[in-house]
Amino acid sequence: MLITFALIKALPGDPAISLVGERAKPETIERIKKELGTDKGFISQFAGYIALILKGDFGRSYYTQRDVAKDIAQKFPNTIKLALAAMLIAAPPGIVFGVFSAKNKARFFDRAVSALTICGISLPVFWMGLILMYLFSLYLKWLPPSGTGDLRFMVLPAITLAIPAWASIARITRTTALEIINEPFIRTGRAKGLKESAIFLRHVLKNVMIPLVTIIGLDFGSYLNGAVLTETIFGWDGIGRFIMEGIIKRDYPVVMGCLIIGTVVFVSINIVVDILYHYLDPRIRVIGKN
Repeated sequence: MLITFALIKALPGDPAISLVGERAKPETIERIKKELGTDKGFISQFAGYIALILKGDFGRSYYTQRDVAKDIAQKFPNTIKLALAAMLIAAPPGIVFGVFSAKNKARFFDRAVSALTICGISLPVFWMGLILMYLFSLYLKWLPPSGTGDLRFMVLPAITLAIPAWASIARITRTTALEIINEPFIRTGRAKGLKESAIFLRHVLKNVMIPLVTIIGLDFGSYLNGAVLTETIFGWDGIGRFIMEGIIKRDYPVVMGCLIIGTVVFVSINIVVDILYHYLDPRIRVIGKN
């Protein structure tokens, strides 16, 4: 909180001037500063903000005068919906493509998947979003270009978020699966006469899930923090767009509130990932008992 507060205060611009304009009278600007509390020193402002946070109060927006906590509670469910949709689109296909790519190493399918994953990771999210918007909204007119509403409004931003996540999941799945295939227990299973499908489903896929939990958890946590570019491009009324508007307007309570909630969410998801490790990897349970 201290580092974030200091970085926000170091940003150029003044909330009071943003509210009343640069042509306002100096006394008007000073009055607005006093009302906002930005006329005090850094330590006084930070101490006052900490006192509010300890009471469970995130302050009020400089522009709307609305309670920041209520605004976050209103917009956060939209971000959760978008994050879940993106993960559902990215994770299952990513795992399937990665496993089949490893199973068909150096063949056409493997090379095609490798090329697609490189494109998915490399291409900028905002560029993919604009291309999808142009193709499906302006050209084909199948989906709405922006806004928040029913499932049709969610399709394009969810796909935009899912493409890089799918690419990362597919590449990690392929790499991990290739490492596991060369392990002694896989050779033992083949020597016992197990079918390749059984080996991949029972042994390879189970071990692949350990690193995948990490990447899926981190991606999901970043989405819950607000996919700033995606939500801004598609006008999705979530945390990402909310924090972007706060930064542009120098609305410090909004920015701080979103960052605090985002930090708590991200740390919580990492704790859940660590707990899942305990159940996915028997070696961790043994180390914990010792």
